[in-house]
Amino acid sequence: MMAALFIDPGRLRSECALEACLPLADAMGGHTENSVEVATVFALIEPVSAASKFGAGQTLETVTHRMTIRHRSGVASGMRFTRQGRIFDIVTVHDPDETARYLVCRVREVGA
Repeated sequence: MMAALFIDPGRLRSECALEACLPLADAMGGHTENSVEVATVFALIEPVSAASKFGAGQTLETVTHRMTIRHRSGVASGMRFTRQGRIFDIVTVHDPDETARYLVCRVREVGA
């Protein structure tokens, strides 16, 4: 049996918008993507890694974070969090101790 994960709820203090991608059909038979806010959540945001890769005459910066939120259904990879102009694409989502109390999301910051 797994030990329960202890997180001080007071550390979930970064207010974020949880957004889902909604494809909208365009006049040319394709689609555009529009993000729609589905909830406001409070998260613990912890930086995990930062990397810089150089290639094709440009530098690509990648910053990843771990975001912990209270458990809610419907959170999945492909969604994103936004906070004060920053965008965090959700890469993975898991319930660390399978108690349905928290979700830990590994996210990639866009435009970092």
